[in-house]
Amino acid sequence: MTLLWFINSLLTLIHLNYRVFLLIATMILALLLVFLPGLSIGKTTDSEDEAQFSIGVGRADCTGPAADVVMMGYAHLEQVTAGIHTRLYSRAFIMEDKSGQRTVFVSVEIGMMSQKVRLEVLKELKKDYQGLYTEKNVVLSGIHTHSGPGGYLQYSLFCISTLGYVPATRKAITNAILKSIKMAHDNMQPGNVLMGRGLLSGSNINRSPHSYLNNPAQERSRYSNNVDEDMVLLKFVDVQNKPIGLISWFAVHPVSMNNTNRLISSDNMGYASRRFEQDMNPGFLPGEGPFVASFSSTNLGDVSPNTHGPHCSTSGEDCNNLHSHCASGGKCYSSGPGKDMFESTKIIGESIYSKAKDVFTKCERKLSGPLQFAQQFVDMTNVEVILNSTHKVHTCEPALGYSFAAGTTDGVGAFNFTQGDTEGDPFWNGIVDVLFGPPSEETVQCHAPKPILLNTGSMSNPLPWHPTIVEVQILVIGDFAIIAVPGEFTTMSGRRLRDAVKKELSGMDVVIAGLSNVYTQYIATYEEYQVQRYEGASTIFGPHSLSAYIQLYTVLARAIATKTTGGLPPGPAPPLYNDSILVTILKDPPVDKTPLGYTFGDVLSDVKPSYYPGEVVSAIFVTGNPRNCLGCMSGDTFLTVELLSGEESWSLVHTDSAWETRFMWEKQRLGRSKAIILWDISAETKPGQYRICHQGYYREADGEGTSVSPFSGCSRTFSILSQA
Repeated sequence: MTLLWFINSLLTLIHLNYRVFLLIATMILALLLVFLPGLSIGKTTDSEDEAQFSIGVGRADCTGPAADVVMMGYAHLEQVTAGIHTRLYSRAFIMEDKSGQRTVFVSVEIGMMSQKVRLEVLKELKKDYQGLYTEKNVVLSGIHTHSGPGGYLQYSLFCISTLGYVPATRKAITNAILKSIKMAHDNMQPGNVLMGRGLLSGSNINRSPHSYLNNPAQERSRYSNNVDEDMVLLKFVDVQNKPIGLISWFAVHPVSMNNTNRLISSDNMGYASRRFEQDMNPGFLPGEGPFVASFSSTNLGDVSPNTHGPHCSTSGEDCNNLHSHCASGGKCYSSGPGKDMFESTKIIGESIYSKAKDVFTKCERKLSGPLQFAQQFVDMTNVEVILNSTHKVHTCEPALGYSFAAGTTDGVGAFNFTQGDTEGDPFWNGIVDVLFGPPSEETVQCHAPKPILLNTGSMSNPLPWHPTIVEVQILVIGDFAIIAVPGEFTTMSGRRLRDAVKKELSGMDVVIAGLSNVYTQYIATYEEYQVQRYEGASTIFGPHSLSAYIQLYTVLARAIATKTTGGLPPGPAPPLYNDSILVTILKDPPVDKTPLGYTFGDVLSDVKPSYYPGEVVSAIFVTGNPRNCLGCMSGDTFLTVELLSGEESWSLVHTDSAWETRFMWEKQRLGRSKAIILWDISAETKPGQYRICHQGYYREADGEGTSVSPFSGCSRTFSILSQA
């Protein structure tokens, strides 16, 4: 029977009897639906039919207190927040497969994920979504900026490094994560996920090359560099192939902003996120628009963006030696590639953004298959590790070595501590033993050759100093796996872990998502641990930590491959300490005062009449403490740059999340403070009439204590002129 004969017969029926034709046509249609289900009759469009997943993306402000809070990352007590360079964001990605299974990946612009934050988030998710999102299918990962407010971790060591627990920081992060997840949940739509890779050279260096060289030569010969230069990227598109988001992973520490910086900043990774989002969201301000771009952490443990390498602070001589020692005196620190930390952040961020744009444009491999996940809680203090048929070892109670106190060439420590210390110091031993007691012989032997400075496993006052219950977790998106790890894996540690998981998952593409769910500091290889530079000294569960993690993640991967994840024991539940028992030192801000004859929002130092692109506009205002009414300022801005677009109509050009602006808060005497606002005028700035405005809240005494009230003020109008 040919198609021509069939059409001719239908035409004949139409000619003979219209009603007979309708009856027969209906019967034919019914037969086609029964016997030819593959036809597209009654189905959605082709593009919708091809969608492998439903996808939702979301973003929310998690900036937190912009004043008085020690930043989390460098453990430098003088690095206290005093303004904003760029706001911080939580970015959420939800995927659902055709069976209704869901996974959630959230990348947050903070130092690292806190177990307390995660447990608080999970508690709310279970309540709001009736078990749809749980610890099994939700990954929370920190990008590892060192320029965000601290005080959101519950363990004593981390609280000490930020002068106590800061509820406002924890609440800002928790609320932003929940808000970004809700946004993604509410915006689910059919779509696809594509995966791509690219090579980015010249944007990262190994800051502990002497440790890396202690890895077996045969293993090192498999790789062209002592850092990973691969960029891995997931591209999210809707059914019309319109991009809606991306997640990118590239191994580099976000420490282009050094420990002298006091402005909140998402550093180089955050720069790349903003740059990409502004490209994809034309007409929107930073932090706004439907497209969401996350640049996430991976195995960055020994990887620095400071590509000029280590040099001595006084002489400028190279100090790339085992102990990072400067023979002529001074500190050994790394910098570059720019002339200052702002330029370095932009250079590294721009290179990451550019490579991501290239990979994003060329993404072709569409992920397909079900969403899967496996997760367990593990007591890491005594994991038995099977090395071979005759040898077993185990992990240790947490402890930190002497070189932990030496810091890194990205952020130098204090006193006379040096990297690569395998001996210790009787002087410091005596002080620590008096304060906290000596470690047991068993602990000493377990951690050898690490000389123990802080035996944190036995320190529980006021609360445990380190976590002992950690999470291991894998998400699988079709034929792509995300390994969520609870700390900073070094380059070679990450390579070994990826290889092990990839083997269990039949060669599936895998990526490591660093600093996820709970923070346990570093994970160096056994060989790197022997050298006891900063990364080895900060591997808190001992020399066999990596082997233990590889064993644990292998179990998860095997369960996914054999579809037996339901048989995995959940493991011991981690503690969630209430805010009421965490030590909080920071109090509410005091009452704000103004200079005589001024009110809040008044201009102390006004702008010039005109500027050219390339110049910096500066205005100084009377202000209140930025911590006043913190919830009011979440998602808002302390500054605006505005363009006169009519006789009295002002349009918004920049907020305090723009790369071009800086909001700096300066505390003065007698309860006074001032806000210094800078705007670096880019070459693309439109000529016209502009003004700088500042807003916030001030605190005043009332009959029952204090209350806060809003204020605002603007500079005089000034001109941006065209370049001659």
